[in-house]
Amino acid sequence: MTPFFREVYQLAAPYWRSQERWQARLLLALVIGMNLGIVYITVQLNKWNNDFYNALQAVDRQAFFHALIKFSWLAGSYIVLAVYRQYLNQMLQIRWRRWMSVRYIHDWLTRERYYRMQLTDQGVDNPDQRISEDIQQFIALSLNLTIGMLDAVVTLCSFVVILWSLSGELTVPLGDSFVTVPGYMVWAAALYAAAGTWIMLKLGRPLIRLNFEQQRKEANLRFGLVRLRENSESIAFYRGETQEEAGLTLRLNAVVDNFWRIMRRQKLLNWYTSGYSQIAVIFPFLVAAPRFFAKQIQLGGLMQTVSAFGRVHDALSYIIDAYNSIATWKAVVDRLSGFRDKMETVTTQADAEGPQRVAGGEDALRVEDLTVRLPHGATLIQHLNLELPSGGSLLIAGPSGAGKSTLLRTLAGLWPYAEGRIILSEEARVMFIPQRTYLPLGPLRDAICYPQRVAEVSHDALTETLRACGLAHLEERLEEEGNWSQALSLGEQQRIAFARLLLLAPTHAFLDEASAALDEEMEARLYALVKSRLPRMTLISVGHRSTLTQWHTQLMQLRGAI
Repeated sequence: MTPFFREVYQLAAPYWRSQERWQARLLLALVIGMNLGIVYITVQLNKWNNDFYNALQAVDRQAFFHALIKFSWLAGSYIVLAVYRQYLNQMLQIRWRRWMSVRYIHDWLTRERYYRMQLTDQGVDNPDQRISEDIQQFIALSLNLTIGMLDAVVTLCSFVVILWSLSGELTVPLGDSFVTVPGYMVWAAALYAAAGTWIMLKLGRPLIRLNFEQQRKEANLRFGLVRLRENSESIAFYRGETQEEAGLTLRLNAVVDNFWRIMRRQKLLNWYTSGYSQIAVIFPFLVAAPRFFAKQIQLGGLMQTVSAFGRVHDALSYIIDAYNSIATWKAVVDRLSGFRDKMETVTTQADAEGPQRVAGGEDALRVEDLTVRLPHGATLIQHLNLELPSGGSLLIAGPSGAGKSTLLRTLAGLWPYAEGRIILSEEARVMFIPQRTYLPLGPLRDAICYPQRVAEVSHDALTETLRACGLAHLEERLEEEGNWSQALSLGEQQRIAFARLLLLAPTHAFLDEASAALDEEMEARLYALVKSRLPRMTLISVGHRSTLTQWHTQLMQLRGAI
């Protein structure tokens, strides 16, 4: 098995071994069965060509109308099979796509892979595009190309016998003797298709790389447009329209430049395929003409021979006809395989790297000989030792770049570039609050309760917590849907983060400048609320304000190395 088809197998096989395998196999069997039925009808239509054109040549009215009736039945059956083949094919595609997308989304979100994959320069570009678009293309192309190849093989096997019997023998003078070639039209079709396929493979190979690059550049452009929309207010404040336009234009130019390269290569292929196809129209007539003019076959026999030649030629030329799809398929498989491999790599790295996390028998958080590094290897913090009892609190302060947020991520289990021991109870419930609060799309009630389900939070507890956090004005909007990251101010978003903390009531909370957008009065109110309602919770905060000191029992001052 070649590396490419090994990758295809590894991507496709899990679905065909899943709980949906029997439904999938039934649908595939039905599609293949209808495909075989269509091939059978084309064989009958080939025979019909002989009867129909012989009736015309003989001016036989009765045979002519009999042929028309037969054609009506064949054409009607063909239409029914073609419609349901496409319908069942699409049904299989959407079922497979749903299963595969759910699996990839689950794998991407498991063990913080979505986060870890962005920590290094070797991360996969645009994973959203790979899940939303590449999976759909992989499934559609895999099914269509596989069924198309099967159709080509069955068609070839069905019509090569017919063409061989219709071809007769061709006697070719060779010096003083003659060479007899049986089934010569089969050999002519094979040689013509083989030569055409070889040339097509040589001309079309660059399309694989170009299609891969086109998908990546298109995704980069979409990502830039999405970031512009998500950060529209900041850009408007900065009057950054000129810079944004320049950046988007640069991404657009990359798309256009690569598409020009695809166009030039495609034009070359079109010159070749158009010429190849046009010659294929007349070629069987030229090859079969000697027997027709020698009156060895009638007009019906000639048309049947030409039709059979066309079917054999099309089957042998399948790679030429499907080359653009094959090139796209190869690019999509490379992208999905790279995405899958990267997810496996970050999991392996997470197991091999990072501090040793040890389950302790008590609620205290202990850190032993912890060293924290950047992805490229530079050391931020060395040999840190820390013990924080249940209900204790620690404020981490220091200048920007000293490693405060990175240390917090390490303690929370998000940062893999560290070594040492972190000892924490197995029963610990940890919550991390970043400076910029994440608010999912949907009803405001869901956004506030996140990451809990709405059903887990009573209405009374939610409204009481909102009032306590100074968010009483949001009660009437709880069922309203919107993009809350833009609809609410940064201060409101940070107050929502504190409301989540109170509702979730974790045993350990890590706050990364979670009150930076609040005034000192509101900051004090929220910290006092946390201290009074969650006295047993261990709290670790990162912040610059001196007013935070009063809410913590310990202070750690970072200066870039410890």
